[in-house]
Amino acid sequence: MRGKPVLYVSRRAFLGTALSGLAVAAVRRTDAGTPGGETGIAPRLLRRALDALERHRDRLEHRDVIGIADFSLPSRAPRFYLLALGDGSLSSHLVAHGRGSDPTHSGWLEHFSNELRSNATSAGAYRTGDPYVGSHGHSLHLEGLDPTNSNAASRAIVVHGAWYVSRRMVLYRGMLGRSEGCFAVADSSLAELLTRLGQGRLIYADKT
Repeated sequence: MRGKPVLYVSRRAFLGTALSGLAVAAVRRTDAGTPGGETGIAPRLLRRALDALERHRDRLEHRDVIGIADFSLPSRAPRFYLLALGDGSLSSHLVAHGRGSDPTHSGWLEHFSNELRSNATSAGAYRTGDPYVGSHGHSLHLEGLDPTNSNAASRAIVVHGAWYVSRRMVLYRGMLGRSEGCFAVADSSLAELLTRLGQGRLIYADKT
């Protein structure tokens, strides 16, 4: 007796299915803990992040949670997202961009750069590395996986907490301070980000 036919699904088809489901869950979410109350991932940016997850799958030990930074939003917005791929749950956090990407300190990222000593934010896919304690306290090493951020390790681009990233700073100045290219986040968000991202996961940064 013949058995049931086995259905094979290509990786691209799987990503398309995953995107359609996640987009519904992630494009618009309520987060009472952030200024403005609402947050969501732009569908185009979500698609690029999922494509990067697939493209770099052999470099990543874990693919359950990804970080997505939408630098097309102003620094006052909670634009760093943690997305759980299993159920589509989403949390959002404040994150600073580099001073070299915003030389007039307007609160908007004007351009990316991968150049050494640029003090700018770099676009692309990152692999999270070892956690460590350094000059900024508890931090997380990052490895750039794309040509657009290949100098991340040489530039010491990491995830760390910063005093100039907070809701109080947004209320006082209307924008965050600037980093030297690192993903500087609020101290109140740091523990969640370090715990959930850990080592061997993807962070994707870009503009829509």
